[in-house]
Amino acid sequence: MNNNTIKIIFFGDIVGKPGRTAVRDFLALNKEKYDFVVANIENASHGFGLTEKNYNEFLGYGIDVMTCGNHIWDKKDIYSYIEKADRLVRPINYPKEVAGVGSRIIEKNGIKIGVINSIGRVFMNIVDSPWEIVKDEIAKIKEITPIILMDFHAEATAEKICFAKYCSEFGLSAFFGTHTHVQTADETIINNMAYITDAGFCGGSDGVIGMEYQTSLSRFLTGIPERYEVAQGNVTQVNALEVDIDVNNGHALAVKRVFCSNSKIKESGDEN
Repeated sequence: MNNNTIKIIFFGDIVGKPGRTAVRDFLALNKEKYDFVVANIENASHGFGLTEKNYNEFLGYGIDVMTCGNHIWDKKDIYSYIEKADRLVRPINYPKEVAGVGSRIIEKNGIKIGVINSIGRVFMNIVDSPWEIVKDEIAKIKEITPIILMDFHAEATAEKICFAKYCSEFGLSAFFGTHTHVQTADETIINNMAYITDAGFCGGSDGVIGMEYQTSLSRFLTGIPERYEVAQGNVTQVNALEVDIDVNNGHALAVKRVFCSNSKIKESGDEN
């Protein structure tokens, strides 16, 4: 960070142990480059949900805020710790009585940064409309800080693009699409807002969007559901987006995709 800008990195969906290991190793080598670290963690614990153990591990890696999506509820112990997990944000457009919060303002090195999580409705479980909810939340946060980031967890590309342009009109600093696990080559700046349709995923490169190939193949060939397992190949990948933001007005100044792979470090006995 200099006097006028901060550099943020956002990691796409972290999938299982391979994804956790890849992000851990990436940050061990590169953490000093970034002023603020955000990651989508909804697939981090054996591919579905987030355990409290893994939540605490991510804090140890140097992740400042964790966002999620529809799978955050898949590990039932989420209900035992979500209210005290002050670096975790769940989609803001779940009904108000749902546990957790949909936005946070985190202060780091004297700079306040707002983070919002929201979820789409096209080809997804129906939740409350995010359009007015997010518009109002941006306005509330802008009374405190001009720097506001959002993870929009959604399936349909058109919904992501349209919602991003809508949010850019209200002063959002960065919009990160997640959920589809395939990094898109459309990073850009829209109305001073950094944008990517999907940040991609962090995990095993040899599977199908982080999950084991044979199980995926069987489901497509037979139409019979069976439990997905996390891909356990020899190579992992890290997908992320770097954004430089002006601390005075919250404008995105530069955006850059991160896509790298490395040989996976196996640790026997640990959960996926």
